[in-house]
Amino acid sequence: MRERSGRAADAGESVVEVERVVTRFGAQTVHDGVSFALARGTLTALIGASGTGKSVLLREIIGLVRPDGGRVRVLGTDMWSALAAEVAAVRRRFGMMFQDGALFSSLTVAQNVAVPLIEHTRTPAELLAPLVALRLAQAGLAPEVGAKMPSELSGGMRKRAAIARALALEPEVLFLDEPTSGLDPATARAFDALVRSLVDDLGITVLLVTHDLDTLLTVVDRLIVLAEGGVRADGSVAEVMQTDDAWIRAYFAVRTMAADVPRAR
Repeated sequence: MRERSGRAADAGESVVEVERVVTRFGAQTVHDGVSFALARGTLTALIGASGTGKSVLLREIIGLVRPDGGRVRVLGTDMWSALAAEVAAVRRRFGMMFQDGALFSSLTVAQNVAVPLIEHTRTPAELLAPLVALRLAQAGLAPEVGAKMPSELSGGMRKRAAIARALALEPEVLFLDEPTSGLDPATARAFDALVRSLVDDLGITVLLVTHDLDTLLTVVDRLIVLAEGGVRADGSVAEVMQTDDAWIRAYFAVRTMAADVPRAR
């Protein structure tokens, strides 16, 4: 695996920019000036206690939930002030995998993967099957899986099918919400390796929400911690683990031996 830098976002082109985002639900303020930027070709994890608005922030970034303040830009497009056609165009350049995969239960896996191609491109009918097969292969699925219904798949295979659909339009950025939740450890680690390969081999920028310590300690370039409405810590996992913060210390308490701490990258 190539050497990676937890500070890569400071040096490369920013493809996602979150500036002073404010989010309120009634009298409750969830985000109160959240800011960070993601560099192209990096894998960043977002963690925080329950109620810190991690999944909400993902939805604000992709334009599904409007923040109460601040600015979000994806691939140079302001998701909340640009024209509808501009936002639609940038959405074709990123993929999103929701926590449960959100596959269409009435469609086969192949049909699920083909949906973005049919809706957003003029792909000739004869090219659909080869393209779908390519996306399935990129997600680590055998061609015959395409004929199955989502209900016939294991949890890990459904996650991979959702990744295949997210890859359909050759996205530059992927947003993943709890991608390993509900998976057994071996399947989760295989999924981590898949996501890492998308970054290393295809240059895709990935932002994922996770609670999975093994994901954080093995494949992540950078870790952002949300707390009390803002960014509590931001850096490589090794750097964040050294932060003098009670919640962060408790979060990583199960990893107390120096050998378990990843090398500073």
